[in-house]
Amino acid sequence: MKVSLREVQDGDLILFFAHSNDPHGIRMAAFTTDDPSDRARFDAHWARIRHDSSVVVRTVAEESNEVVGHVAVFGPPGEREVTYWIAREHWGRGVATAALRQLLEAVPERPLRARAAADNGGSIRVLEKCGFVVTGHERGFANARGEEIDEVVLALDH
Repeated sequence: MKVSLREVQDGDLILFFAHSNDPHGIRMAAFTTDDPSDRARFDAHWARIRHDSSVVVRTVAEESNEVVGHVAVFGPPGEREVTYWIAREHWGRGVATAALRQLLEAVPERPLRARAAADNGGSIRVLEKCGFVVTGHERGFANARGEEIDEVVLALDH
């Protein structure tokens, strides 16, 4: 799958908001905000992200320049994590794997961590294809599901 990463533009945010409000995507991500439909909170969150020089966030676009999601690295040194959100209509086509691989090339610092709901096999596979290995399991409260669920913790140390 051919994708490109670029700086986030203002016009991308309306698409990110739509992506993050897909009920199936919310359930799979599990660890979302308590109200993904709160546009003011979404805008404030993205304003913080875009003005934090320690966060590396990129828009993911397909060959046709269609915006299909975003990918990022965030957190303090030694505890940095990757995250991504790809629009559901693009799942299963290698978009997340290709985007994360490009981000990992652009951000050489290691270690990096990742987390996924234990039943989100697609996301776990993406992370493993990109070199992450499972290092543990935890439980956490998943706003999207309204309950505590199992979570897989992964690391990329090289």
